[in-house]
This record gives sequence, structure tokens and C-alpha cells, in this order.
Amino acid sequence: MSDIKTINEALINFRNERDWEQFHNPKDLALAINVEAGELLELYLWKEATEAKQEKIKEELADVFAYAFLLADKYGFDVKEIILDKIKKNAEKYPVEKAKGTAKKYNEL
Repeated sequence: MSDIKTINEALINFRNERDWEQFHNPKDLALAINVEAGELLELYLWKEATEAKQEKIKEELADVFAYAFLLADKYGFDVKEIILDKIKKNAEKYPVEKAKGTAKKYNEL
């Protein structure tokens, strides 16, 4: 079994055991991703990046991933496929010979 399938099954089982699917509509899952991303950002607020507690970073990052995986599941998206497709699109927008070593947006290269 793939790692992604294992993660999805664990998330779905956790959710279903608690009867939380009723709350997990696409809009609310997208909002939850944003809330959790905000909590992740808060760990860095008013500090140097090295001062953020790694254990808390792991927890908040896991929350972001969990809601993202649940949202993908709602739409029947294959997480591996959509990420690899996005990398391919980005490779076309940001060819190595133009983008290497620069943070410029693709339309500025």
C-alpha cells in the first residue's frame, strides 16, 4: 500500500469514527487549511526562523496536510498525480536556464 493511501485511509477512518464528515464540505476544508496555515505562520511571528519550535511546526504542518488530503479526497483527486502535474507545469513556466538562482515570477524572467 502506498504511503499516500495509508495516510488517506487513516484520515478517513479518524474522521468517520467521529462522524465529522458532515462538517467536511469543500468550503470548510479549504477554510480549515487557511486557519491551520495561519497557525503555522504564527509560530514564526516576531521571531527569527530558527526560534520557532520544531515540534509545533510539525503539528501545524500535519494539520495543513491533513485538511489538504481530505479536500483532495472530496474531489476524488489523486494527490500524487496533482502534485506531479503541478511540478510539470511549473517546470514549463520556470525553465532552469531562466529561473535558476532567481526568485522572479515567471512573467518577469
